[in-house]
Amino acid sequence: MQIVKADGLEKKFGSKKVIEQMSFEIKEETITGIIGRNGAGKTTLLKMIAGFWRPSAGELLVFNEEPFDSLMASANTIYIDDQLYYPDTLNLKQILQQNAQFYPNWNMDLADRLFNYFGFEANQRHYQLSKGKRSTFNMIIGLAARCPLTLFDEPTTGMDEAVRKDFYQALLHDYIAFPRTILLSSHLLQEIEPLLEEVLLIKDGKVLMHESVDTLKDYAFGLHGDRDTITSWCANKSIIYQKAYSSEGIYVVVQNDFTEREFAQLQADGIKLLPVSLNDLCIYLTNPKNGGIVDVLS
Repeated sequence: MQIVKADGLEKKFGSKKVIEQMSFEIKEETITGIIGRNGAGKTTLLKMIAGFWRPSAGELLVFNEEPFDSLMASANTIYIDDQLYYPDTLNLKQILQQNAQFYPNWNMDLADRLFNYFGFEANQRHYQLSKGKRSTFNMIIGLAARCPLTLFDEPTTGMDEAVRKDFYQALLHDYIAFPRTILLSSHLLQEIEPLLEEVLLIKDGKVLMHESVDTLKDYAFGLHGDRDTITSWCANKSIIYQKAYSSEGIYVVVQNDFTEREFAQLQADGIKLLPVSLNDLCIYLTNPKNGGIVDVLS
């Protein structure tokens, strides 16, 4: 079953088109990473899925309904980012109690255990928390709500490394205990990769790729060695990234469509075959141009 379905989805702010012709489907009970550089359209997409903003064009369905102004979609969806606002009159414990009244799957035992583990005090106010503590508290709400569709938009902003690791462990543990559909946007792909089943890679408001993590891990590999030999081998191949490291040597990341026989011949020609991490692959695919900052400075 598809929880989210987009077909030709677009969003404009004035004359600027932020989301352009997006088409994809998100299956139920999966954790999908929404990956892209700053300004790629990740937050805009998540806020449309959450029902906060109406699409400018195309179709967007959440639980088979248009999410904007949908009570059903709203009751089954939670959106967590670092901009959550709560009235100053409520302390943290009261905020948890208020959320318990709204979300039917709310687990107060989980909320209380996380609340105590992370050292919060009942009479604290949300606005008084540091950025990292605020993100941690927001994370508790996102997990304890146990919404069928849970959207985390850069949820670890301000958290230190130890707290981020705790968050990832808590998310995975509770997902296994209570499966639901989770969309997780983050710049820290290396950290969240173990959680993900699928990746929706966005560039300039468009879907660049939507694949399983396993597929992406085998999508490309690196060639390291003699420039002329690699150039000859890659003449008709899809080059994702390349970087010269000497006058005669080059490193190239190429799409994995080589045969086993070609692999064997590459090695016989003295070319090193290197794995490409998912994090590096996404960086290379979303580069504004072939190369990197060193090419700009050279």
